[in-house]
Amino acid sequence: MKMMETHSSDETYCVAEQMGKEASPGTVIALDGDLGCGKTVFAKGFAAGLGIKEHVSSPTFTIVQQYDDGRMPLYHFDVYRIGDIAEMDETGYEDCFYGDGVTIVEWADMVKEIMPKNTIWITITKDPAKGFDYRKIEVETGKPHRTAEHDT
Repeated sequence: MKMMETHSSDETYCVAEQMGKEASPGTVIALDGDLGCGKTVFAKGFAAGLGIKEHVSSPTFTIVQQYDDGRMPLYHFDVYRIGDIAEMDETGYEDCFYGDGVTIVEWADMVKEIMPKNTIWITITKDPAKGFDYRKIEVETGKPHRTAEHDT
């Protein structure tokens, strides 16, 4: 596991931007953390690293937003409002997860059953004792307790 600390939203954005620059097709990122921890800031930075110029926002009510103006497509999911895992089938998530683009899933722990084995799990946490803008960013690839039908 890799752990980073940031002390501003700009630093969080830059960490994500660098990850976006290094991303390859088929990358799936599970983004977890409490409300207001910086998941959307992270997604914006990651998109910038892919060369995406469009405005990136959390797709809370649409569940998925696709951005095509970077070096590869970005599929940005926010599954906070998913009531049942079966609802994910309606989103066409498999085409995104197993396609030629990069996928970011906010609140991914809610749909962990369908996340690919090689998912990069990123957890962002706040610690008010270290300052209002402090964030701890933990990065882990392929947590062993997570399974998906495509992993067999």
